[in-house]
Amino acid sequence: MAEWPRQSPVDIALRGACPRCGKGRLFDGLLRVADRCRACDLDLRGNDAGDGPAVFVILGLGAIVMMLVFWVEFRFNPPWWLHLLIWPPLTFAGAAWMLRVLKAWLIAQQYAHRSTALEG
Repeated sequence: MAEWPRQSPVDIALRGACPRCGKGRLFDGLLRVADRCRACDLDLRGNDAGDGPAVFVILGLGAIVMMLVFWVEFRFNPPWWLHLLIWPPLTFAGAAWMLRVLKAWLIAQQYAHRSTALEG
């Protein structure tokens, strides 16, 4: 069994890389975890990030977006249709990015602490 250098969970999360080798891709698509790492053949099927990332995104991003909505409304008083142009795309893009990063970070932590059967 080869020894793999320890990867930084933050680096893995930001790049969406394999938690073992740091070279392969963790995701197969936007948010779906790949079955195996193409670089080191790590079996990634046993990973379950659960609802943790979604809860943080809902609470964290929701609070940030709402603060921005109120600030823009009270500072600039834009028409209602401008709010409809700004906030939905910003919210969806932010949610997708945050879910991806938090999910990758949680999987990297699971690998680092060996809390799931990742070796294979």
